[in-house]
Amino acid sequence: MTQVINVVVAGLGGQGVVKASDVLADAAFRCGLDVKKSEIHGMSQRGGSVASDVRFGPHVHSPMIPTGQADFLVVVAPDQVDVNRHVLKAGGLLVSPASLEKVPGKLQAKSINVALLGVLSRSLEIPLEIWEDAIRGCFPEKHHRLNLEAFEQGRQAVAG
Repeated sequence: MTQVINVVVAGLGGQGVVKASDVLADAAFRCGLDVKKSEIHGMSQRGGSVASDVRFGPHVHSPMIPTGQADFLVVVAPDQVDVNRHVLKAGGLLVSPASLEKVPGKLQAKSINVALLGVLSRSLEIPLEIWEDAIRGCFPEKHHRLNLEAFEQGRQAVAG
């Protein structure tokens, strides 16, 4: 990887936005990349908007992604797509719950954030085993199976 990748993860409080950004940041770090992360919580304890910027690459100067410069926008809540679309650069990729329409099997609501990371993983140069290690590292052992399955379901939703 020769350039900095900018990813915004957005949604509502309680949907695992921060946890998803933690997994992404951990996966990039496990690849030996420089990683910076920032969060805006707003009224997140009451279901308000939450966004987290994750930047990674050979060398990252700032944790904040300039408006209109996100390579990827991962949105956990469908009603937050239009609210956050302005952060995505022209030609950037939107990953939203609509990306999961072809998920094989039943997807639990509490693991949609990780399923969306599975979708995102198809567009990033991070090996599958690194993603799996990051998921195991960010969740208690009792939640490993659920989240690993959700991640794989997200990957399968966009399998080519």
